[in-house]
Amino acid sequence: MALQYSIHPYTLDFKFPAGTSRGVLKVKETFIIKVWAATNTAIFGLGECGPLKKLSIDDKEELQPEIDIKLKALVGFEAPKSEQEIFDMALEVAGYEYPALRFAIETALLDLINGGKRLIYKTNFYEVGEKIPINGLIWMGHMEAMLLQISDKITEGFDCIKMKVGSLDFEKEIDILHYIRRKYYTQDILVRVDANGAFKPEEALYKMEAMARHGIHSIEQPIAVGQHDLMTKLCAQAPIDIALDEELIGANTKSDKVALLEKIKPQYIIIKPTLIGGLQSSTEWIEIANGMNIGWWITSALESNIGLNAISQLASKTEAKSYQGLGTGKLYHNNIESPLTVSAGHIVYDQNKSWDLSFLDNDHAE
Repeated sequence: MALQYSIHPYTLDFKFPAGTSRGVLKVKETFIIKVWAATNTAIFGLGECGPLKKLSIDDKEELQPEIDIKLKALVGFEAPKSEQEIFDMALEVAGYEYPALRFAIETALLDLINGGKRLIYKTNFYEVGEKIPINGLIWMGHMEAMLLQISDKITEGFDCIKMKVGSLDFEKEIDILHYIRRKYYTQDILVRVDANGAFKPEEALYKMEAMARHGIHSIEQPIAVGQHDLMTKLCAQAPIDIALDEELIGANTKSDKVALLEKIKPQYIIIKPTLIGGLQSSTEWIEIANGMNIGWWITSALESNIGLNAISQLASKTEAKSYQGLGTGKLYHNNIESPLTVSAGHIVYDQNKSWDLSFLDNDHAE
């Protein structure tokens, strides 16, 4: 049962300009990978390869030809029979240099051996509709727009919000936090902030001290990556718990991961499978963090519902605690319709809904 594949480029259109400290996002380019056994074309698995611009190590201008070259190696394999065989195959084909592709291959092959039903892991999330609590994401923008986003999220039933910071005037960001705490008690609304590395080294501690007065749960990646001595100092001294995010990118082997966490000793790490090499790599990060008593949660990285589905199932499999960052599915006008549903601050897989995979009709098998 030799494997076959096809590649399906897909452009996701944001419902609004999504502001981050690295710029404003209007579209997201991604690639859906379809994999099947030559003897049975009716059953197929899907995975998503969607690197983030200016962040992923596999962010390349002409990515599709490189994906195609890598995937040609799949044609030489027989259909895998186990999870470990899939992980070994994905690493062999994609290597460490293409973490998003590795994630896509893992997901597509797991989907394939589970019957091509978008089932990645047999968990309560997929099988019985277990709800996973998620944070409501507040994008950067004008102060009034951000305040409106916050009110909307809380009205929708979110009791955890994550606010992007680092592009507005800092005093305005503090005003927003002050507004939140005037209206909502700390025990009612949990607030996380994400700086995406935007704070300058000399101002990071001061800014975190100012934020701490407003009952902040944690801050993701306050300073840019690669400043390990400073990040270690901040994790030891800052009045807000720090979560490493972009810092994890490029730490590929288990020894790399252990060394990074032993050096910096963060309070939390953020697991983003697209950025850090897929499902197996994510699970390894989690196991290491658990062994060091470091907290963690899982976050999507602007994938379509194909990738978000796999990441949500990973969260269920790993028994992720607290609020996960899995609310990005509603960001787009044209996301792939799926059973994934966000309601009252939770994501759920609704078996009464179906996938719309009509975009696959332009198949070009390799």
